[in-house]
Amino acid sequence: MIGRLARAMNQSASSEDLTPAQASVLAVVVARRRIRLSVLAQVEGLNPTMLSRVIGRLDDLGLIERVVDERDQRAVIACATPAGKAKSQRIREQRTRELLAVIELLPASTSEILLTALPAFEELTDAIRSPAMSGLSDA
Repeated sequence: MIGRLARAMNQSASSEDLTPAQASVLAVVVARRRIRLSVLAQVEGLNPTMLSRVIGRLDDLGLIERVVDERDQRAVIACATPAGKAKSQRIREQRTRELLAVIELLPASTSEILLTALPAFEELTDAIRSPAMSGLSDA
């Protein structure tokens, strides 16, 4: 069910000229503020080649920047730019608007249950993307 819902919400990313993978990676980078690319690959479940393509595109678009980790010169860290943070916020807001519009079409009892549960889903999403959940340390 969560996968189906996620696929249905992917239109929000394309409205911002990003693929779902690019929007997801950007959202993680924004949420974490600074994240090693190796950790990002694990969090997103992407192989290094695919992550490199996604990060390269986000960098080309000026949405993230890559910097060398001061503590480990071999590691690269991704950070969101102000433009990246703004785009991620727009995607999130668009998804929220779309979700609320659909919820309004449902029976009142179903809508009430879903609206009551939204803060819990928000907390769940934040927890899934948190460093503690992944068991991986950030930069």
